Amino acid sequence: MLSQSAAITELLRAWSGGDGAALERLADQVYNELHRMARRYMKNERQADTLQTTALVHEVYLRLVDVTKVDWKERAQFFAMAAQMMRRILVDAARKRTSHKRGGMAVKVNIEETAVLSPTPDRSILALDDALTAFSQLAPRQAKVVELRYFGGLTEEEIVATLEISPRTVRRDWDLAKAWLMRELDH
Repeated sequence: MLSQSAAITELLRAWSGGDGAALERLADQVYNELHRMARRYMKNERQADTLQTTALVHEVYLRLVDVTKVDWKERAQFFAMAAQMMRRILVDAARKRTSHKRGGMAVKVNIEETAVLSPTPDRSILALDDALTAFSQLAPRQAKVVELRYFGGLTEEEIVATLEISPRTVRRDWDLAKAWLMRELDH
């Protein structure tokens, strides 16, 4: 019997090999994990003004269906891509909601938390996205570690596998990125 991780990897490879039925079986396997990731993001979003958790998962799924030509190597790679898509969807939604409220005060974001905990989640997710985008120009790998850990909820081991770097490098990258982002977000 394959482990869940190995089963997901096998389905990913079958899907990228053209097996359309593998995508349906994959969706059944990953839905709960995607929903957990989305719930973490949506934890403090204002209920009336934002996407619902299930809608976010469905939007990610619709975008994943359009993904082609990916050489899937493992489960963590899939969830990294899903995390990146969730980040883009949430940032786009936040920008849309706040586009009429330009200007303003600095927003505090706790990079240690796994969800945006600011009283103004739209602005804090935008502030983090802006800072992370700027950081990715200076240190792309370290920014990817933040995206995978913060937005994707990946473990250190999954980040190691996804980026093919050592655990020590992941920890150093996380510490560097956290310090840089905290400095930028505190301004």
